[in-house]
Amino acid sequence: MIASMPEITKSQICHLTLAVQSAIADPMVPMDKLYQITARFEFLEAKLASGETDNIVELSREYSELKPVADQIMAFQTLVQDIDAAEAMLDDPEMRELAAEELKELRDSLPDAENAIKLVLLPKDTADARPAIIEIRPGTGGDEAALFAGDLLRMYQRYAESNGWKFEIIEEQVSELGGIKEIIANIKGTNVFGKLKFESGVHRVQRVPTTESGGRIHTSAATVAVLPEAEEVDLDIPASDLRIDTMRASGAGGQHVNTTDSAVRITHLPTGMIVVSMEKSQHRNREIAMQVMRSRLYEMERQKVADERAADRKSQVGSGDRSERIRTYNFPQGRMTDHRINLTLYKLDQVMSGELDEIIDALHADDQAQKLAELDA
Repeated sequence: MIASMPEITKSQICHLTLAVQSAIADPMVPMDKLYQITARFEFLEAKLASGETDNIVELSREYSELKPVADQIMAFQTLVQDIDAAEAMLDDPEMRELAAEELKELRDSLPDAENAIKLVLLPKDTADARPAIIEIRPGTGGDEAALFAGDLLRMYQRYAESNGWKFEIIEEQVSELGGIKEIIANIKGTNVFGKLKFESGVHRVQRVPTTESGGRIHTSAATVAVLPEAEEVDLDIPASDLRIDTMRASGAGGQHVNTTDSAVRITHLPTGMIVVSMEKSQHRNREIAMQVMRSRLYEMERQKVADERAADRKSQVGSGDRSERIRTYNFPQGRMTDHRINLTLYKLDQVMSGELDEIIDALHADDQAQKLAELDA
């Protein structure tokens, strides 16, 4: 993100570094990095204001990325300057009592301000801004699990709608009772993967199925996988690693039976991964299957790197482990519990109607806290 440094003298902003260092006895904020960011931000601001640039789109993007960090640094600088001013007022007998009171409040707010800077300096997941592929499948529970998978599908569709995202189903298999055997969808919009990446895992439901005559509560489950959409440039898949087969797509019977070999099955030979698409167009099926295959392999590589980097991390938030039970939806009690962060909400109806922001925000906050703790360790 930070390219070559512009021609700018250190004296222009060294007052910030000196002030911060004087305010914190054992600073945890990397001062050199603060200088680099501030210098780069001021350079970008001047360059964009002058209009003398051929790559305005790229510079504007970098400016937008740096602005939250620069704003926090400026807020910290203002706080430090206020502390200096309050300390100077201690020499005035008439202002000493007021200055001492103000100084205590300002110094008490220093740790929070420093923490805010560290928060915006945390490494960003480059995949967060990408569209996402979401896959939902029933787990244990038979027909009830398939019906619950359908409920999850509608929950994510409504959440996508509330965010102004485009939700496109690219593969769907429906059970006899109207549940979901498998659903693969593409969600396009702003920061889709960043919002939904913690949804991967086993979702458990406890309720009385419509097929249950005795009123007994059953426990079923469905699995959700959220993958960042991968582009061709993200990874090279040699043609020799793929086996592509065409076959006749299944239909509902009668005039709907597909009489041509339009369905496409792609097998990734090194991993044994198989993706099938059964739309009417063979060309479209090949395109869909490759899109899903790329995204799965891309996420597999991302996960491998993440596992190696955080092998000793106890928290499973952000691991995307699909075998992990992450959440329970208890319908008799109207309760939703996310087991990773011990969050319980007694508003299941709202959650199932797509009101997920409170859960997603809590998961992101916990993830940030974990990363800050690792940073300070």
